[in-house]
Amino acid sequence: MPTSVPGPRTFRFGDFELDLRAGELRKHGVRLRLQGQPLQVLAALLNRAGDVVTREELRDQIWAADTFVDFDHSLHNAIARLREVLCDSAETPRYIETLPRRGYRFIAPVEAVQLPSTVLSAPPERLSDAPVEPKRPQWSTALAAGMLALLVITAAGFWLTRALFQRTSAASRLNSIAVLPLDNLSGDPSEEFFVDGMTDQLITDLAKVGSLRVISRTSVMRYKGSKKGLPEIARELNVDAVVEGAVIRSGQRVRITAQLLQASADRHLWAETYDRDLGDVLRLQSEVAQAIAEQVRAQLTPRQQAIFRSARSVNPEAYEDYLRGRYYLDNQFAMPGPLKMAKNDFEESVRKDRDFALGYSGLALAYIYLYFFGNGEFSPDQAYRLAKEASEKSLQLDDSNGEAHYAHALITFYFDWDFKTAERELDDAIALAPSYAWAHECRGLHLSILGRRSEALDELANIGQLDAGPGSMLTMSNVYYLLRDYQKLIEVSRKGVTAYPNEWENHRLLGVGYEATGQREEAITEYQKAVELSEGNHDATAFLAHAYAEAGRRDEAEKILARLMQKSKTARVSPYVIGTIYAGLDDNDRAFAFLEKAYQEKSPDILWHLRADVRLDNLRSDPRFQDLLGRMNFPK
Repeated sequence: MPTSVPGPRTFRFGDFELDLRAGELRKHGVRLRLQGQPLQVLAALLNRAGDVVTREELRDQIWAADTFVDFDHSLHNAIARLREVLCDSAETPRYIETLPRRGYRFIAPVEAVQLPSTVLSAPPERLSDAPVEPKRPQWSTALAAGMLALLVITAAGFWLTRALFQRTSAASRLNSIAVLPLDNLSGDPSEEFFVDGMTDQLITDLAKVGSLRVISRTSVMRYKGSKKGLPEIARELNVDAVVEGAVIRSGQRVRITAQLLQASADRHLWAETYDRDLGDVLRLQSEVAQAIAEQVRAQLTPRQQAIFRSARSVNPEAYEDYLRGRYYLDNQFAMPGPLKMAKNDFEESVRKDRDFALGYSGLALAYIYLYFFGNGEFSPDQAYRLAKEASEKSLQLDDSNGEAHYAHALITFYFDWDFKTAERELDDAIALAPSYAWAHECRGLHLSILGRRSEALDELANIGQLDAGPGSMLTMSNVYYLLRDYQKLIEVSRKGVTAYPNEWENHRLLGVGYEATGQREEAITEYQKAVELSEGNHDATAFLAHAYAEAGRRDEAEKILARLMQKSKTARVSPYVIGTIYAGLDDNDRAFAFLEKAYQEKSPDILWHLRADVRLDNLRSDPRFQDLLGRMNFPK
């Protein structure tokens, strides 16, 4: 009976496994982000483990003859990417040995596992446990190797067939892109903040390219460690291209490897490795972003080109502090503890580098959010003064910093009640970074507060194109809250609670929808969850007290009011939240007294809530309420 001799499906070496049929390299079962030419080169080397694979053989197998690329450059980048992922070194190789002017050899022990077949004449082949001595190149050897390579292609199926013979050329015009979380190749989990920060900065730099839609950080971070294929991720994010790569830091050096893939065809378009001193990391990131923009043929305006060229050096320790602060700000911006840590890190950053514009804009945002969510960390005057000083310093150092314009918009809107200046600052932030999701979200919220419904809903459509993460979902819920569209609020907030059950604001907003539609017990349940998850946020607590009062549980509402009044003697409690509880208890005179106090101190929460707040519905017919709206310059 005849026997079949199938090609290997899987190669195992060290802690790694290359599955040719799936087109995946895994370490301890976890898929690593390696695709395109680097993965093809690895397959070719593993298939000839112990042998020298010449440069010419690699070119013939992987780079089509009619492809117009710089082969030497592409091969160098593919090998560099492999070494990054395998934590290998050209100087002291464990896996890939370079033979100058000849080619490469895979030197580690490899196990090749055969594909299943009807009859196997021998068990799966076990390659030598020691590095195999190179064989002299002979025509018969080369021919046999070529035939074996063909068997490998057949056994690997459609993926490898396409990968080996697809055309790699300059990209056609691509209009949208997602930067997937960069891999941390240091092997040290404590470096995650640094690698995530590098991902965030690359997204921020690419967001400056006006002709390119760049997906937000919150949307892509959910794919960290994901085993999904790139085409599937691209479909979910609705993008034409994907950037992936890796970062490793050693002492005062940082290396970033990035590659660009056309999503629909899973086709490798470009790869490059950058190695710099840590102090030049801002220039490195701008260089990577500009290279990617050029590869997708995005049109860079002279101003955008100048912004990329203007990146300056930074004190390495200041930059590390900045990335730590951003980690807390980006991941837990509504929690007092992490916000305090972010503030401390940003303060350290600007102390170590007085000319670091990003450090000051991050600090301004930390002050603003600490006022909003810090449970009395700052008074309005303190928050206003500190945030304004930091944002103005950032703009003085770098007027092209979109984040500083965004921070200044928050300050002028919520503290100055200067709506026109705030709108102009948001316009500037978006002009500098058209894909800056936070600025679009902020504009949608401001338009909602001012009652500009159609414009706010138009901005929601823009946000949906940039951010499919928790930030955009919260923005949508808040827009519907501010527009008093309670059915939509319930619909979106339910999705938010399902997708992000530990985000307290989702529960609070769902509670508002329930309370406004008469579902009081459901509202109380959601408010209780919001208070628990937020560690006692004053506004969430006041919503709970109001719901208790509306449900006839007056004693419980009064207990919460008494606790907040007692706390206000030693820490800041916004007079606005006190006023809402008195409104729920039908003590309208005291409610207006505290609302007036909030107005006099220009408390940001009165600006945020007043037009929409369901807790004040029993006050709206009172002339004092209409007078308050008029004095705050709300559009009629």
